[in-house]
Amino acid sequence: MASTDNNLMPSVHENGELQNAGEEVNQFITFTIGEEEYGVDIMAVREIKAWTETTHLPNTPEFMRGVLNLRGLIVPIFDLRCRFGMGLTEATKMHVVVIVQVQNRMVGILVDTVSDIISISQGDIQEVPKMDRNIDDEYLSGLVTVKTRMVALLDVDLLFNPQAIETGIALGEAAVGDK
Repeated sequence: MASTDNNLMPSVHENGELQNAGEEVNQFITFTIGEEEYGVDIMAVREIKAWTETTHLPNTPEFMRGVLNLRGLIVPIFDLRCRFGMGLTEATKMHVVVIVQVQNRMVGILVDTVSDIISISQGDIQEVPKMDRNIDDEYLSGLVTVKTRMVALLDVDLLFNPQAIETGIALGEAAVGDK
């Protein structure tokens, strides 16, 4: 009986087109901030949780909402809308925190909704055109079209300043220790 090698079979791509065998495919979790849709590499995502109030810390940037204790781990929470200069999020129970790993630390990003998991061939990721945008394109690793929508892919390692993360964690651990 002959065996079939599934790696040689073409698969259907997110946009409905056939994808060639052997072509590198990345998966992204997509989420929204207002009308904009963004994605982060699924390998960086550690958890998705509903919004809960955070412990606010003094002397932190406006986009840092505070910290939360996630099973004994102090995680700084960043408001992505504010980080992109679109104002502070009026967080409700409908908002979501996506916990991502940035280098060797966990960081939470406050978003409006989580949309989807998409599979994208490396060749389908387009460069970000140089033009005025709501956010600095230095945080973007590319753009993809999924059906009729455009998704901006974020590079979480470039999005967060390691010093801000470390400061948030240190202040959060001190605040928890004071209680």
